[in-house]
Amino acid sequence: MTALRPERESGAGARDQGTSYGQPYGAPGTFGEQDRPQQPHQSPQPHQSPQPHQSPQPHQSPQPHGAQPPPHRAQPQPHRAQPQSYGTLRDDETMALRVPDPPGGPQRPSQGPAGSPADGPAPGGRAARRRAARRRHGRRGVTALPPEPSGVVEEPRAPLSRVEARRLARARRPSPGVIASRVIGEVFITTGVLMLLFVTYQLWWTNIRAHAQAGSEASQLKEDWASGKRNPGVFEPGQGFALLHIPRLDVVVPIAEGIDSEKVLDRGMVGHYAEGALKTAMPDARTGNFGLAGHRNTHGEPFRYINRLEPGDPIVVETQDRYYVYKMASILPVTSPGNIGVLDPVPRGSGFTRPGRYITLTTCTPEFTSKYRMIVWGKMAEERPRSKGKPDALVD
Repeated sequence: MTALRPERESGAGARDQGTSYGQPYGAPGTFGEQDRPQQPHQSPQPHQSPQPHQSPQPHQSPQPHGAQPPPHRAQPQPHRAQPQSYGTLRDDETMALRVPDPPGGPQRPSQGPAGSPADGPAPGGRAARRRAARRRHGRRGVTALPPEPSGVVEEPRAPLSRVEARRLARARRPSPGVIASRVIGEVFITTGVLMLLFVTYQLWWTNIRAHAQAGSEASQLKEDWASGKRNPGVFEPGQGFALLHIPRLDVVVPIAEGIDSEKVLDRGMVGHYAEGALKTAMPDARTGNFGLAGHRNTHGEPFRYINRLEPGDPIVVETQDRYYVYKMASILPVTSPGNIGVLDPVPRGSGFTRPGRYITLTTCTPEFTSKYRMIVWGKMAEERPRSKGKPDALVD
């Protein structure tokens, strides 16, 4: 069945002659020129609308001027469409209604921000329209991602076979060289961390602990002296019996019997050489050499800066009954650890030539090593009872 269309006019000649596109009905090439008799033209049906740029005019058959229309004119049936002629132009789309084109010619469907059609039917068949709808709205109400700029849609990959999966797993597995390098790197990192912890322990924590232990021992000595408790003339190894003052270096440290590292030196105290071939005199002896040893680094480091002492600087030994004041006399910057002659009653290399009352301070050198020894000597300058108060070296 042919779709209903409003007839087109081509000017006054068409209205006057009752033709379409300037040709009369029945002309060669028109639709139904032989099979159908000519029908009088009727006005357009009420349900039809004219083109936007045309004024609908009812087609009329030519009548003589002043003649009346015939009274037996038949009305058109509403359900039948009269065959009309469109000249030599034919329309291929005859199976559906078509919206008339607006003025200015046909327009393309509006484009969205990504160049896809917006809300208009997609060109092509039903499958193309469905694909366009999926791209716009996604499946099952899920908003689809915008298409790639290239317009290429990646196809889903097929699942890997067992052999391909094994090959891929082997390719991802690190090689023995990579594993070895990782293990070596971890060993180096662990070693570095352990060394850093050890250095921190030696340079920082040992000093804190030794200062606390030495301070506790000095406080205990002062309490015993204040309470009148008498210490025996012979002290046990590790037992504190005096205090060493070096005012120039701001050092106050207990003196304990012996030079054992664990019991004396590592506890922040200085030790008295009192055993075997290294035995030296006590400060109250009339002649002799009072020999002391102490750490230069770590564990309280009481002798770290004895190299800064100058001749005449006081070195004071405080006991329960007396103060013994020595004056720094000489220094031996470097000597071997086996040079025990520095502890003789008349120390070797000290510059002393005859017996007297001397003090000897020994420590390691260079710093943070124990390869050599540094020696500092002093000579007795004053012996003062505690009842007379502190000596001038400690008052200033």
